[in-house]
Amino acid sequence: MKAIVTVVGKDKKGIIAKVSNALFENDVNIADISQTIMQDMFTMIMMVEFDETNVSVTDIEKKLETIEKELDLKIHVQREEIFSSMHRI
Repeated sequence: MKAIVTVVGKDKKGIIAKVSNALFENDVNIADISQTIMQDMFTMIMMVEFDETNVSVTDIEKKLETIEKELDLKIHVQREEIFSSMHRI
């Protein structure tokens, strides 16, 4: 299964490291990643794969909540099929 992880917030050191490490620790693979900084705002979107883990999207959301609060970010995880159907034109 694939999911989309979005991260938005004021830019600061360690955002990519903390988010990617949380995924790594739970055997969630980052299949694709794009990030940019717009003035002082950090944005990142990742496609992740849950193929080699027993962790669910809900489990990952809970793990990322700690990082979200610690770094004052907004992190959202959504199954790929839901994300794709919401963003079709």
